[in-house]
Amino acid sequence: MRPRPSPIVCSPTGSNSLPAEGMTERMRNLDELFAALDRSAFRRRFRLSARDLDYLQDRTLPVVLGHARDFIAQRLAPALPPNDGKQTPFRGHPVFVAQHATATCCRGCLAKWHGIAAGHALDTAEQAHVLAVLERWLRSEQARQS
Repeated sequence: MRPRPSPIVCSPTGSNSLPAEGMTERMRNLDELFAALDRSAFRRRFRLSARDLDYLQDRTLPVVLGHARDFIAQRLAPALPPNDGKQTPFRGHPVFVAQHATATCCRGCLAKWHGIAAGHALDTAEQAHVLAVLERWLRSEQARQS
């Protein structure tokens, strides 16, 4: 009998699941991904606060993306990140909000939404994919708030 996977905690309904056995590792096209995210009531509810927007404007997008690159390397890239499913706060930095909005907050969400299987260290292309997703969402939030 196979052990049951532990639940992913980042969804309020607990509906996130780990990748199916034999899941192929195929990063999702960004247009397809954002269309799917837009259909999720949970993901759609995330918006940058006025404070987050001020931070983004004051620091500039390239600097904030540098922070994102560091968060990805420290919190997502390891094969088995500490506190996976709970490692990304819901507020405190624009990137944290963006991670929840784009399902780049934990390895379970990366598997479910992005096709990046858990259990291996993220390679350069996978980290670049996550960064591109975050950049697109942050740019769209800046445009929406203008």
